[in-house]
Amino acid sequence: MLTPAFDLSQDPDFLTIAIRVPYARVSEFDVYFEGLDFKFYAKPYFLRRVPGIFTIRLPKETPGQHFEGLNMLTALLAPRKSRTAKLLVEEIGVSEVSEEGVEDDDEEFDWEIEQSPYEEVPESALNPECRYGFGNLRSGVFQRLQDELSEVIDIKDPDFTPAAERRQKRLAAELAKFDPDHYLADFFEDEAVKQVLEYIPWWTDLYSKIMPSSKRNQEPEDFTALVSFSEEEKYQLRNFVNKSYLLDKRAHHQVYYSLIDILLAYCYETRVTEGEKNVESAWNIRKLSPTLCWFETWSNVHEILVSFGRRVLCYPLHRHFKLVMEAYRDTIKILQLGKSAVLKCLLDIHKIFQENDPAYILNDLYISDYCVWIQKAKSKKLSALADALREASLTKAQLGLELEELEAAALLVQEEETASTAGAQSVSGQQEAASSSDTSDSEESDSTFSSETDDSDSEEEEPRDSESGAVNSLLGPFVENSHAALLLDNGLICRDKAPPKSDVCQGQLPAPSLAPGASGPLIQELGEQLETTVYISEPEGSTAGKQGSIQEKDGQQTLED
Repeated sequence: MLTPAFDLSQDPDFLTIAIRVPYARVSEFDVYFEGLDFKFYAKPYFLRRVPGIFTIRLPKETPGQHFEGLNMLTALLAPRKSRTAKLLVEEIGVSEVSEEGVEDDDEEFDWEIEQSPYEEVPESALNPECRYGFGNLRSGVFQRLQDELSEVIDIKDPDFTPAAERRQKRLAAELAKFDPDHYLADFFEDEAVKQVLEYIPWWTDLYSKIMPSSKRNQEPEDFTALVSFSEEEKYQLRNFVNKSYLLDKRAHHQVYYSLIDILLAYCYETRVTEGEKNVESAWNIRKLSPTLCWFETWSNVHEILVSFGRRVLCYPLHRHFKLVMEAYRDTIKILQLGKSAVLKCLLDIHKIFQENDPAYILNDLYISDYCVWIQKAKSKKLSALADALREASLTKAQLGLELEELEAAALLVQEEETASTAGAQSVSGQQEAASSSDTSDSEESDSTFSSETDDSDSEEEEPRDSESGAVNSLLGPFVENSHAALLLDNGLICRDKAPPKSDVCQGQLPAPSLAPGASGPLIQELGEQLETTVYISEPEGSTAGKQGSIQEKDGQQTLED
């Protein structure tokens, strides 16, 4: 029998059921409802399509009564009847199954399990300790699926490997897989990780809208209606088989604990892909969840966090402790939002696995049953589970991978390299400074030589000025207002025209009469270097209008007219 698409809504007085039956005769359908039962039947008519939606409004027996879980479509479907003549499992002493399933006890839920899980049943050909799947209800599955085994799970021969041995092998495999270089690379070069951490998934938006306004005083059940499902998700829900699960206390604990483990892996995958699934999504989820790839069982919340943290730092592309903690916080938010949020995540995982061959096997073992079971779970237990998860703590030291020692050693090496680089730069700087100093010395020498040349030119003028002052003081009116040829040789200064008193012109000036200290030698040096004829013209109208020349004969400079 086909189950049509349907939606339910309510107001204080009516329950509204919208049923989409595009292939049914509008004139031929039956509706029956009594108490909590509602039945709709319309014979399919395949010759022509009559699009339409039947909208049926049912008055509430008690006006104002609020029905919970109207979006849990699988739980609203009638249970599928057994096709066998004899029931394989019969529920005894249960007259009516509540909408919350078999978990209708209100006692406080203890999240600790006694530490004696592996010694109760002796080993045999098919050891009960080798069970796996949802609630540890399955066994013997992989005896007939050997070809798909290695591509789905990490454990070998799960049907013959007890839980304690699985854990030992898992821990050894993680230690062998851990790569310090990869971890340190992501630790120091964390640009990609920072980008991933900035992504905001849908549950964060919903959580931020609900929690501040409710101040966490609202019952978890009230959040259920705030999570909407797409048409594809509703189709998934209608295709599941509604059934009940007979789980003892230990099995209940395992179901809740494994749910945390699966959600942690899903939150990591959603964050690193920023909500865009890819071909690696199925691998990421099953690889990071020891429940899915090692059929692991748990005894407390803390060991779930430790195992998840170890696997994040051993297997995926991005291996950073901040991603572990962010997935941890995301999982708490999802659990606090209630079973609708959890169901939406499980439906997404189911779709990812269904589209990946052979990961669909994990749907048969875990996810499909989780999608049915969560619709009947008590949201207050999910809230209690979120509180237990929040109270748990996780540090790098607890992962057993010596992360803090690795980071400290890497930082020390980095500091040494920085110091070495700084030293090398200092030596290089000194060498450059020395080279620069040599260059500057050379430039300074050239500059000094040039300066000396310039100075010699300037000093040539300065002695002339000083000589002029000294000579003028001696010669007085003979050098004023006249331009005459002078003979410069060891302090000998002469005019071309003899003054009335020729002894002053012909005699040598005593050294003290020159500029003190330097004029004599400079004049001598200039006299030695210069071999030229100096033409000095006197102003027009001057009586000394003759031209003179200085010539050197036998080392003696003479003045000729």
